[in-house]
Amino acid sequence: MEEEIHNFIKVWATIFLSLSFCHYMAKITPKGPTRLLFIAPTLCLFLCLPLRLHTVHLGGMTSFFIAWLANFKLLLFAFGRGPLSPPPPSSSPISLPHFIAIACLPLKVSPSPKVDENRVRPPPEKKSPLNYVAKAAIYVSLSWVYDWGAHLHPKFILFVYFLHIYCFLDVSLTVFGAVARVAIGSGLEPPFNEPYLSTSLQDFWGRRWNLTVSSILRPAVYDPALALLEGVLGLRWARLAGIWATFVVSALMHELMFFYLGRQRPTWEISWFFILHGACLMAEVGVKKAAEHGGVTWRPPRVAANVATVAFVLATGFWLFFPQLIRCGVDVRGIEEYEAAGAFVRGFFRERFSAARWTVGI
Repeated sequence: MEEEIHNFIKVWATIFLSLSFCHYMAKITPKGPTRLLFIAPTLCLFLCLPLRLHTVHLGGMTSFFIAWLANFKLLLFAFGRGPLSPPPPSSSPISLPHFIAIACLPLKVSPSPKVDENRVRPPPEKKSPLNYVAKAAIYVSLSWVYDWGAHLHPKFILFVYFLHIYCFLDVSLTVFGAVARVAIGSGLEPPFNEPYLSTSLQDFWGRRWNLTVSSILRPAVYDPALALLEGVLGLRWARLAGIWATFVVSALMHELMFFYLGRQRPTWEISWFFILHGACLMAEVGVKKAAEHGGVTWRPPRVAANVATVAFVLATGFWLFFPQLIRCGVDVRGIEEYEAAGAFVRGFFRERFSAARWTVGI
């Protein structure tokens, strides 16, 4: 654990230096291919740095922050777009602390209240601190369930994994957001919006689940695909193609994240999970549009739609998502890391306490 922490510090020191270089290059290079050429070494470096880390928590979060989020933001930044570029009409670059915080952390400045339902989702409602306290308590209590794993149904264990991942991501990303709020003084969008309340796949993926990822996939994948294909396919089909492209890219990035976690050859189950959901979401959008054009106003009861959506996500997750996660040994390694971290912290404070006692002559 001590060696991993040292590597973690070195990796993040390298990240800060690399982002400082990118921030400086924006001042002396025009946006476009020239800026991309100078930023390209940083993009490659951010794909390699997670290989220096081997733990689920430190390595997994770092790979998500830089190999996915930071690289996508830097690609947009190379062409003067995305959260790292100053919003119009301003032309001056954002400050270095803002640049680093927004680039390497899962942050997104909250959108303005004005909403175009076809382009930007409504901002999530502000959550009570008790919401996060409850999720943190659930996260801690779920760790005890694993002690009874041999006596529980495998499907129930998978459901516990789902809750564990959701609570961990929601609480940890919110903590990072709170720290960045103090550091850069900007309002930040919550990473999740109670996905268990979803009433459709469109609601789940577009408005509730991992909003940090969807907010970067839209400008990096969906919008370019829509702009490229609208003149060829028309707006309706270009939107569906943009959805498909977004899920394909998300599938490939999840495969990369799982490789960082397990360092195993991909089995592509994760890709099939996202391809299946992308196809179902395209069908759902198509049916909704056809119903609107046909004057059909009937909608299923909200409770039924909610149960059906959550059941579909869980069933396909049990089938395609979690098996690959378990083969990576993430569940076992994660529990071992909790124990190792606890032992490291206890040893650290025990040594400091012993040194203090020796100093004062106790």
